[in-house]
Amino acid sequence: MPSSPLILSIDQGTSSSRAIVFNRQNEIVSSAQQTFKPYYPDDGWVEHNPEEIWRTTLDACKRAIASASTQGNIAGVGITNQRETTLIWDRQSGKPIYNAIVWQDRRTAAACEKLKLSGLESEVTAKTGLLLDPYFSATKISWILDNVVGARQKAESGQLAFGTVDSYLIWRLTNGKHHLTDATNASRTLLFNIHCGNWDADLLKLFNVPEALLPEVKNCSDDFGTTHKTVLGAELAIAGVAGDQQAALIGQTCFKPGMLKSTYGTGCFMIMNTGCQPIRSSNKLLTTIGYCLDDQTTYALEGAIFNAGTTIQWLRDGIGLIEDTNEIARHLKHSETSRGRPLGVYMVPAFTGLGAPHWSPDARGIISGLTRDTNPSDLVRAAIESVCYQTHDLIDAMLEDSGLSLTEIRVDGGMTVNNWLLQFLSDITQARICKPTITETTALGVSYLAGLQIGLFESIEDLAKKWQQEQVFEHSMDTKTREQCLDGWRKAVQRCLL
Repeated sequence: MPSSPLILSIDQGTSSSRAIVFNRQNEIVSSAQQTFKPYYPDDGWVEHNPEEIWRTTLDACKRAIASASTQGNIAGVGITNQRETTLIWDRQSGKPIYNAIVWQDRRTAAACEKLKLSGLESEVTAKTGLLLDPYFSATKISWILDNVVGARQKAESGQLAFGTVDSYLIWRLTNGKHHLTDATNASRTLLFNIHCGNWDADLLKLFNVPEALLPEVKNCSDDFGTTHKTVLGAELAIAGVAGDQQAALIGQTCFKPGMLKSTYGTGCFMIMNTGCQPIRSSNKLLTTIGYCLDDQTTYALEGAIFNAGTTIQWLRDGIGLIEDTNEIARHLKHSETSRGRPLGVYMVPAFTGLGAPHWSPDARGIISGLTRDTNPSDLVRAAIESVCYQTHDLIDAMLEDSGLSLTEIRVDGGMTVNNWLLQFLSDITQARICKPTITETTALGVSYLAGLQIGLFESIEDLAKKWQQEQVFEHSMDTKTREQCLDGWRKAVQRCLL
């Protein structure tokens, strides 16, 4: 009988649900992935079908477990998830009362603006580290309660449950036995006081959210119950939970203040470890919980780019400029060979507004600098470059807030397969770009958390020794060219914000 302990990492993302099984040496034993589609009911609205989230997650888990069955036994489960995405379900039936409202959704922008005009943002930021923005969960919760007939009354009487995706999955995996979340996901709701570590009564009142809706908040590495034997065929300990970006911070072993990771997936998210003291941003960055272990909180600064991988998806699915992402390398080579630098064409992909450091939910995307000889390759290149320019803006704001210096960025996510992007990123940020051997750092992070809880790993210091580097990119662009590139980008952003 196989006896090697394995960890099942569930990575429920914005465009797919994945399951990855790791062994004790942090090697990937098996994996499975199932995509699902988003829904766009109105301008700026983004929804997921909760049953599709669950069905694809369950399918991926079963396939990954089956493939790993000859390699060992599943000793624990970790869950990482798209953050801020909001679900409300009936406690008795387990059925969601509305589609999941995705983190990208902007339908509550007017409600957030009304609160800002009332002068309430500073109070909210002081407690949560966040801004008043539809990105976060609180106004999504209120919208569902106000727009689904009878929902608010049921919520107040304790018949309904709210959760981010991690809570929903824990509920389904445990067959409705546990309604739990972790500190990182709780910190993204606008309802959690990150200094006191609890749901805040004043914030609940402000956003008109009944306390009876809320899950219990636990450490990232903790006892989250066991899976019901009818779900995955066995009772497995759910032992680690973290929102996707914090999970990547852990997977990149950024355990010291000043260490920074940047994930390039559907969006781009950059997090810097700031240690045991939260830093209040002056540049519209977020002060958030990096992770919570043994009731000790480590804080972080975070900046978000709403559209990174979605920009490439738009080129393919929205306007048909490419048929397959494998074409990107050819386009980049053609554009750089014929145009040189700077390109002169800039794409600001504000499809659902601009994130940090601008935080403009009403901004919409633009392409500037077009001429008669602009070709498809130039547009593909402008899309790739936009991710790097936005990263530069985040880093500038982060360094100013923290007072720290930067020499290295640890990167991960699907877009990091593109070496051209990573080199341009290094040139624009003037930082060393380090790509780890294991790029599935989000799933790896919760594997670490689960492993800590069940005793496979001794400490975070033990984990830090396991990080390995695969590739390094050093900047080589001359200062004059870099400034020309950035000047054109800044002008394009200003046009977008008009």
